[in-house]
Amino acid sequence: MNKRGAAAYAFVMVLILVTPSAYGENVASDSMANKLNEVLLQAQSQKDWQTSADDVFTMIKEKKTDFLIVDVRPNPQEYKTAHIVGSISIPHFEILKPENLAKLPKGKKIILVCATGQTCNLPIVALRALGYDVYSMRFGYTAWIKDYRGAKLMQDAIQGAATKNYPVEK
Repeated sequence: MNKRGAAAYAFVMVLILVTPSAYGENVASDSMANKLNEVLLQAQSQKDWQTSADDVFTMIKEKKTDFLIVDVRPNPQEYKTAHIVGSISIPHFEILKPENLAKLPKGKKIILVCATGQTCNLPIVALRALGYDVYSMRFGYTAWIKDYRGAKLMQDAIQGAATKNYPVEK
């Protein structure tokens, strides 16, 4: 999914979460907005719910059983090509389906992994509002698989910014 698709997905998720559907009201549900606000207020003190590839590797190496890695890359073929040992695949845009939520244990730390660590952040607030202890792996597979394509995407973005000289207010 490209950036525009990811942004559209995030926008739709916010609309679904905060727009009441019962009578077509035009204002967000106060209780849902309060719940999402409570979740967001915890982000900074909890390191924005991110973990590192080194931390994930340590949990695997120590054979811990209190976590589940969920590969949320949108193309299941990427999972078939290479993935973290013991992980399951649920594309990020399908993670809130009831049958997929049933695969996520509430009693374990859930670590979402994508190509660069950006897309996996989309469902975190919704999942946390539902009671899941969920995190993203910082920099995704770019931090896990040598020469992964995500690193090229990041380098291209950095190069693009260097050549564009976008305005910044100081």
